[in-house]
Amino acid sequence: MLRDMLTANELERYDRQIMLGELGEEGQRKLKQAKVFIAGCGGLGSPVAIYLAVAGVGTIRMVDSDTVVLSNLNRQILHWESDISRKKVDSAIEKLERLNPDVRIEVIDERIDEATASQLVGDCNLIVDAMDNMPTRYLLNRIAIDKNIPLFHGAVYGFEGRAMTIIPTKTSCLWCLYQGGIPPQEKFPVIGVTPAVIGCIQATEVIKYIVGAGKLLTDRLLIYDGLGLLFTEVEVHRDSNCKHCGPSVKSKELRGFSHGGTI
Repeated sequence: MLRDMLTANELERYDRQIMLGELGEEGQRKLKQAKVFIAGCGGLGSPVAIYLAVAGVGTIRMVDSDTVVLSNLNRQILHWESDISRKKVDSAIEKLERLNPDVRIEVIDERIDEATASQLVGDCNLIVDAMDNMPTRYLLNRIAIDKNIPLFHGAVYGFEGRAMTIIPTKTSCLWCLYQGGIPPQEKFPVIGVTPAVIGCIQATEVIKYIVGAGKLLTDRLLIYDGLGLLFTEVEVHRDSNCKHCGPSVKSKELRGFSHGGTI
């Protein structure tokens, strides 16, 4: 239990957020106890990891098998020009450990697929979907449901972004939302500010979930239009015949946290 206590250094580092009535020292301890899995060290994974690290999330596990290339640098802010040709996980851990030495950063240089996904997530309490392709997103959706832990979805294209939070057995899931659709696998356009916005929203949802504050983005897809600077919500209904979260999925207690927020 001693490792869950806040040190004098942590009390000072997180002073401004501990002042929040929704958080306090108890919420900060919950952040310290949390273990978050981030799938991807790219455009979305970068801001998510940065803001969870500086917020004091105790353990952050990032998985990515890619290498930094020059065209990543307009949006993947964990990686700099000096990191070109390095593995993304090596670049990411170097920056995050410097940002906050009080948090534990775990990185794994491996591809997320059917054979590896469940083991890679391991005993993490939450999954952040920071991927760029639908097959892996659906796989993470299934793993989240199998492990009964929440999934925080984010996606970007050009000036548009999307975010939604999934709580297994309680809310609609990613398959309910997209109905199994898989767009063509191709390079797509994106401006760096879009994953910055969506990644910050995902990080906010993770923090809210851990400390049990506010209303989560459950059963509603938040769509961000950067050109019009508009946020639109679309209601998402749980599909009773969903192949991922349908009637065969039994209700059970969420592992890792007693969620106190509104869903």
